[in-house]
Amino acid sequence: MALIDEISRESWIKKTFPEWGTWLVEEIEEEKVPEGNVAMWWLGCVGIWMKTPNDTNITIDLWTGNGKRTHGNGKMAVGHQMANMSGSRKMQPNLRNVPFVIDPFAFKHVDAVLATHYHHDHMSEEWAAHVIHSNMTTFDDNGKEIPVPFIGPKKSVELWVSWGVPEDRCIVVKPGDVIKFKDLEIVALDSFDRTCLVTTDSTGPDREELTGKCPTDMDEKAVNYLIKTPGGNIYHSGDSHFSIYFAKHGKDYDIDVAFGAFGENPIGIQDKMTSVDILRMAESLRCKVVIPVHHDIWANFQADTEEIRLLYDFKKPRNNYQFKPFFWQVGGKYTYPQDKDLMYYHHPRGFDDCFENPQNIPFRSLL
Repeated sequence: MALIDEISRESWIKKTFPEWGTWLVEEIEEEKVPEGNVAMWWLGCVGIWMKTPNDTNITIDLWTGNGKRTHGNGKMAVGHQMANMSGSRKMQPNLRNVPFVIDPFAFKHVDAVLATHYHHDHMSEEWAAHVIHSNMTTFDDNGKEIPVPFIGPKKSVELWVSWGVPEDRCIVVKPGDVIKFKDLEIVALDSFDRTCLVTTDSTGPDREELTGKCPTDMDEKAVNYLIKTPGGNIYHSGDSHFSIYFAKHGKDYDIDVAFGAFGENPIGIQDKMTSVDILRMAESLRCKVVIPVHHDIWANFQADTEEIRLLYDFKKPRNNYQFKPFFWQVGGKYTYPQDKDLMYYHHPRGFDDCFENPQNIPFRSLL
């Protein structure tokens, strides 16, 4: 049989997807985190994998989905949060930009699954299914073995439960709640994701009418997290917009690394922090390093992090910034404080063993 006779759409999909196969899965599982550090990998959007020297692993907002895959009828669901926000009816052209850098079903261990809120690009049915069906366990702060917990605000827990995650595996958190296990402490903090406030349970014509109503309780919809690790305190802001209350968090907690949802907002939309907002957030939080995320994922929200760099260089001597930005690439690792002086990530370039073994060339003059 000829090779082309063995090829089908299904064989092509299985051969090419996920694009990175188990490359990153293997890297994460094999990583030995140095004492006094914490390792983090950017999984796309605002998804973060975090690992400690004690082999404690958590995911925050890990997502394995996609955006638009067809033009359909060209219309947006009338109750979609962006439609509620702007009154737009034309379909949002939010195509996914970046590849899948993990195979969620290939992981053998995680200690907790966290979600900042319940929007579809921050929670994963596939990841939930794998964690549940694999019977993964962890240990609480008393050393007792327990099933891996799912931690999030009320609306996130409701979504997990609707997918089939047992309710007793879920922990509802609101600002002020603290959860400890192994060598981590998770502090839930206020979210400033105002897009959540215009999100209705239904996206159809029967959507809730929000006009003239006092906004629903943010604490039930979204939270930010402070993760206290052996390598420092990591602040995950989910999809928060800029808020002056970041300054309160900065005064209440010592923050080493802060993630902010960065993007170029389309006309009529306010959903991501701009370059100015990212710098204001970092200054308010008094963090040591600020890392923009989320700008990678959507075709219609893409932004250039060099804008942050330009403004940072312009403003730093004037505002006496005490933080520095770090510009990541999806699938890359950042270890804190080991990498605290880096500003740009570059995937390993390889060939560091060049000329250590015999070459196979006619003459060296070819080189």
